[in-house]
Amino acid sequence: MSGRWWALVAVALATFMTYLDNNVVNVALPTIQRDLALTISGLEWIVSAYILVFAGLLLAGGRLADVFGPRAAFFTGLTVFTLASVAAGLAWNQETLIGARALQGLGAALVTPATLALLPRIFPDPRERATAVGVWSAVGALALAIGPLTGGFLSENAHWGWIFLINAPIGVVAAVIGARAIRVERVTPEQVATGQVTVASGRGATGRLSLDLPGLATSAVSLFALTYALIEGASRGWTSGPILGAFAVAAVAAVAFLVVESRTAQPMIDLTLFRERVFSGGLLAMGLWAFGVFGIYFFTAIYLQSALGFSPIEAGAGFVPMALLMAVSATVAPRLAERFGSGPTVAAGLGLMAVAVAGLSSAGEGSHYGDLLPWFLVYGLGGGLLVPLTNVVLNAMPPARAGVASGVLNVSREVFGLLGVTILGAVLSARQSALTGPPLHTFLEAYRFTLLIAGAIVLVGVPVSLYSLRRTRTAASVPAESAVPEPVA
Repeated sequence: MSGRWWALVAVALATFMTYLDNNVVNVALPTIQRDLALTISGLEWIVSAYILVFAGLLLAGGRLADVFGPRAAFFTGLTVFTLASVAAGLAWNQETLIGARALQGLGAALVTPATLALLPRIFPDPRERATAVGVWSAVGALALAIGPLTGGFLSENAHWGWIFLINAPIGVVAAVIGARAIRVERVTPEQVATGQVTVASGRGATGRLSLDLPGLATSAVSLFALTYALIEGASRGWTSGPILGAFAVAAVAAVAFLVVESRTAQPMIDLTLFRERVFSGGLLAMGLWAFGVFGIYFFTAIYLQSALGFSPIEAGAGFVPMALLMAVSATVAPRLAERFGSGPTVAAGLGLMAVAVAGLSSAGEGSHYGDLLPWFLVYGLGGGLLVPLTNVVLNAMPPARAGVASGVLNVSREVFGLLGVTILGAVLSARQSALTGPPLHTFLEAYRFTLLIAGAIVLVGVPVSLYSLRRTRTAASVPAESAVPEPVA
């Protein structure tokens, strides 16, 4: 196997590790709470600390990958994430564990954009890159499949710390393979000045790569504040002072970011890109998908345990067939997009997912897992077809901005996903409160109602994709320096 494919192994392992870690924790929370005598607030922040730092620093991580090189950002993030995982596994109280989780979020915010910026440089040949993208996306889907299952198994049969400590050998192996196989050059000021690469904004390039510190600061503050408000709003109250204040800070920082980006010679994001059909429409399609799907994944896990009586391990295993089919679908999606176009392929994926979500609403008190499995499989098939969506959006950015482009996409997914959990959760709670009867009956009726709303939201992405992604091509037919998609979560 050539060096390029070994480099893909390293990048895929790092992606696998971050995706796995984000999914193993939830199932193990009750065990962690008992062992460390955690407060409810502490338990919530074990999850929230990671999401807050990860979402808040994604754009910054992408910019650092563009300026200092994706290879440097990749190994820095990998090191931080691995060491933080060891600290989390050995944590002796809630403060240590929460701090380690925040450091994991920092490492993931560096690794995630860097992987997308690395792949087009590792695989300049379009056909090889298309194959690599399919393999990489499948690895991400597999991590999503086995994450809850792994978390449940380890929490029931070993010390909960192993859900974090298993990252250490994965991180070391990824670092060793990557150090030998990843050979890419950082974009230099000389390359920019001579026109070998483009770092231009709508006002022209200066020939010098800069961090855009005001842009980094304002974007991070805005995303931190917004993520905090979405995470804490339900428990603190949406009209409470801290939550309203966080929303206000997010809005003011966002306006400041737009002002800064419109006036600097080398902005993090060229705001004129949002006028482009592919870029803005693709982000909207991704956001609609995340809004409808993230919340439903969360509430379906509750349904499996509360209505069907599944244990945490069984609930995690229930999603495995769906994710396995998603992995298979992801490997063929680039070929389908090359043949039929990105717009129809992504629209078909969103349509299948909307049908599956709506189909799950047929579940009732007498349903069994066999009644849900066909809809899980339809969902997995559609989810894998969304791979070209990330690709065409990233292609709208100049190659030297692949890191920031990845950050923008991930921010769209994370923020809309949090909105989905928040708003759909509020809809479910309001609907359940309005109904009468046993708690299980009212939950199921509210759950089915919420599924229909989520399916309708995902379905809106179908016309958005057909319009915004028409006449676009995938990685197999674009210039060699184009960007590549990430695994669908």
